[in-house]
Amino acid sequence: MKFSVLIANYNNGKFFKECYDSIIAQDYKNWEAIILDDASTDDSVEVIKKLTGSDERFKIYRNEENSGVGITKSKLIELAEGDICGFVDPDDAITPNALSSSIKIFQKQRNVVLTYSKFAKCDENLKILEVPKIAQQVINNSPFFFNCPVNIVHFVCFRKGIYNQTEKMNTEMKIAEDQDLYLKMYEKGKVKFINEVNYLYRLHSGGISQNDNRPKSREYFAKVIFNTMKRRKLSSINGKAIPKEYNSSQEIYRLLEYQNSLSFRIKKKLIILAQQIFS
Repeated sequence: MKFSVLIANYNNGKFFKECYDSIIAQDYKNWEAIILDDASTDDSVEVIKKLTGSDERFKIYRNEENSGVGITKSKLIELAEGDICGFVDPDDAITPNALSSSIKIFQKQRNVVLTYSKFAKCDENLKILEVPKIAQQVINNSPFFFNCPVNIVHFVCFRKGIYNQTEKMNTEMKIAEDQDLYLKMYEKGKVKFINEVNYLYRLHSGGISQNDNRPKSREYFAKVIFNTMKRRKLSSINGKAIPKEYNSSQEIYRLLEYQNSLSFRIKKKLIILAQQIFS
């Protein structure tokens, strides 16, 4: 199986060295790295080309104009030649076993379409600060799963062949395009949690989800959830009617409030335990 590491870059050349080092340090060797620069205004392309040199495993492309993350990530998947794809941000890094941990699952379990792991929050120098507990196995095969609260996070890997069977990535999205992708993949098979830290997430002032984009992110995510409800042809959630048109993020999140209750969390753990026993 070939693994395609997909990197959407915009003005993150100064952080790319650690990302590059982590890719070439992988213990799984059958990989390629596709880098698509979204018309950066810094020296990103020059820095990346200098680092990667003549290594043909790295394939570098550039958008003629700034197109946004939805279009850029969609193009990256199209450019990928691998059986398995995984996005790595150019300011982050992955652990040496990140690819092999995922590949082993895809090789053994043909019904798994997506894997994900724990991640570590790091400082600007990639020193680990904490390992959030949000990443955990989710219920499979539920029409009412929307990854809210979020459990599927970095490092996400998926089968390109199955991706091609979905509606594919929404190129109009500026934020939450990853959540849109996860939910579409979820509908095509099982997702599997890898209980180890495989991704190093760098905290810095220029991070797209670390600044004033949080309110926008919640709004985009709500629209993703609403579109998912419609795609699954759901008319109600926990006895509450789903609106015919999108009105507000608050309305969507209120429909999912029951999933925060203690009784639901206990039920969820029991279902996941049963799935693990009988899978």
